[in-house]
Amino acid sequence: MRFSTVNVVFSTLLSSLIQAPLTNGFTLAPRRITAPKPTNGIPSLQMTSPTFAETALLLSSTVSKLRSKTIVVKYGGNAMTSESLALSFCQDIAAIQKLGIKIVVVHGGGPQISAMLEKVGAETVFEGGMRVSSKEVVDVAEMVLCGSVNKQIANRICNAGGRAIGLSGRDDRLLQCSKQLRDDGIDLGFVGKVETVNTVFLEELLDAGITPVVSPIGCGIGEEEDIAYNVNADVAAGRIAGELKAERVIFLTDIQGVLNKEMELLRELSIQDVSDLIDDETITGGMIPKVTYATDAVNLGVKQAFITDGRVPHAVLNEVLGEVGSSGGGTVIKGD
Repeated sequence: MRFSTVNVVFSTLLSSLIQAPLTNGFTLAPRRITAPKPTNGIPSLQMTSPTFAETALLLSSTVSKLRSKTIVVKYGGNAMTSESLALSFCQDIAAIQKLGIKIVVVHGGGPQISAMLEKVGAETVFEGGMRVSSKEVVDVAEMVLCGSVNKQIANRICNAGGRAIGLSGRDDRLLQCSKQLRDDGIDLGFVGKVETVNTVFLEELLDAGITPVVSPIGCGIGEEEDIAYNVNADVAAGRIAGELKAERVIFLTDIQGVLNKEMELLRELSIQDVSDLIDDETITGGMIPKVTYATDAVNLGVKQAFITDGRVPHAVLNEVLGEVGSSGGGTVIKGD
């Protein structure tokens, strides 16, 4: 097969994987293809973009390295609340799945929980960035996360041409938890610390070509097995990725990535770099827990942890396919 024909076939394949028009911000698709009249019976296909061959080769190489590997994505923030970003996210998951890459989605839903708590007249209190979870709060969180939010994500991935199933951390005892205790003695209520992940269950689904979409509501252990625990979605994603020994874990956020004191993006950090940047107060405030969850995942065996700007359309597909995409942001944390 002539190389120009390979380019066209590859482009067609990618378009069929997406199964929907890409929104602005993704640049894998080639520019217009012209097809002059055949010469000696062989079509002479020409690309108006001179870099398409390089893009196709890079895409092919990246996909080959990741095929049959597992990636875990923490989905939250603007990527969930924006209708267009939510659509592009689900398209990304379906496309990645069709490329032969296994993918797990762990989602949050803080704004949706807060809105429902306000509707029912329940108080919302945060301590150290974590929601204090009374029995009433956990009941509402479970209703919102495991109900409408979880099923909507799974359904949209299916609508985009993928296969997905919505799960709670209580299903098949996926996330087994103990009560989260804070060193300062503050009682967070029914906030869970993940002790065990049912990886056998997840691997069975992944091997069947199904993407688990996990809401971070865990179950208790032993005499507390009937208790529901509210688990931080970032913590759940990092722990699941670590237990699965995932190739990558991607945390979608509402920021570009980790910035230095000059507000410039730091594209790659080691675990020691992260520790040093926290010590010299380059990394402060809400970024500290984000990088902590990422480094925890790497320490558990994940090869790379990405803090990615979820405000960019098709951020996940851009990040998974590396330099092929056009997100232009994000920080990757690797082991020392």
